[in-house]
Amino acid sequence: MGRLKVFKSLVKDSLDVTTRGSKKYHLWMGFLTLMMLIGMYCYSIQLEHGLSVTGMTDRVSWGLYISNFTFLVGVAAAAVMLVMPTYVLKDIDFKQAVLIGEGLAVAALIMCLAFVIADMGGPSVLWHMIPGIGVFNFPNSMLTWDVIVLNGYLFINITIPFYILFRHYQGKESKSSVYVPGAFISVFWAVAIHLVTAFLYQGLQARPFWNNALLGPRFLASAFAAGPALIILVLAVIRTYTSFKVEDKTIKKIAMVVTVAAQINLIMLISELFKEFYAPTHHSESAYYLFFGLHGKDALLPWIWTAIPLNVLATVLLTFHKLRNNFKVLFFSCFILFIAIWIEKGFGLIVPGFIPGPYGKIAEYLPTGIEIGVTLGIWALGAFVFTILAKTAISIETGKLRYKN
Repeated sequence: MGRLKVFKSLVKDSLDVTTRGSKKYHLWMGFLTLMMLIGMYCYSIQLEHGLSVTGMTDRVSWGLYISNFTFLVGVAAAAVMLVMPTYVLKDIDFKQAVLIGEGLAVAALIMCLAFVIADMGGPSVLWHMIPGIGVFNFPNSMLTWDVIVLNGYLFINITIPFYILFRHYQGKESKSSVYVPGAFISVFWAVAIHLVTAFLYQGLQARPFWNNALLGPRFLASAFAAGPALIILVLAVIRTYTSFKVEDKTIKKIAMVVTVAAQINLIMLISELFKEFYAPTHHSESAYYLFFGLHGKDALLPWIWTAIPLNVLATVLLTFHKLRNNFKVLFFSCFILFIAIWIEKGFGLIVPGFIPGPYGKIAEYLPTGIEIGVTLGIWALGAFVFTILAKTAISIETGKLRYKN
């Protein structure tokens, strides 16, 4: 009964904290609410008319929704780059950022699941993915493994921070013997969620564009570049607009993680380009379509030729120590790297896998306004959830929120 009383008090105090704030905070939350309402309206149109209102067809059956799902799995997995140094290697410089990183992982996983529901057409078919009720096809289907690891990782990233914050809310220190085993598991689980997602694509023999042994490792490299890059941008906003102190050395250490991951990601990209274009076969047509267009079809050219220069520029800027330590340059580099990897793992990976089709037909894909509206609504949902989690966590960690007996 005692813990239940504390929990009820925590919920009440958290609601109080998250509904109060500055004018900028209320404008931000109001903007996110508006975007979610727009997304809900677009989704209601999709529910009424089906996926025919999207740009997807029987030729290109995965589009903007699955592109964002794939990217966000990586963002969620990137929390491990803060969990491992903090809980496993005992690096106190990362301790300030780890709860923020895990909150970002929770928001990213919620968005992942929302994009899957949107891509399935509606929540009415979700029961097919529930073990024991639907047609789960365990253990043969890679998709079932993806469902398991994503929900498992979501559970880990909710329970560990909740335990730590629950103890701190009571004015007590969290016991490492309780949360460190979970932290160790989360390190391996984070790698698993992105590898399994990569295996989803690699296992489709009819899509040669995805039959690449580097796909799994490159998924991890891009995730450990884009995810911490987003964490750096979030930390920059938090330390500007809140009383939560984030040391420069914390951001610089995360920047080093981003730099190494971005360099590895770029090397793997060059390796893939060499493989596709040095000795091309008919299996290289998808890559040709992506980078140069095919038979006059070139809808993806502006996307990929925006992503590649941004990726190279960000990696070069981050590589030089003097430039990386200039926070204005660092934040700019993280922003363009995040955008570049979002494009590469979205339109640069998912859509070309379907083009050309099995009989050589080229059916191009571009998202419709409905898809874009739903997508923006889901991103707003993620930002809304993260803002609430971060504001509560910051209030507890700074001592503003404490249990009153």
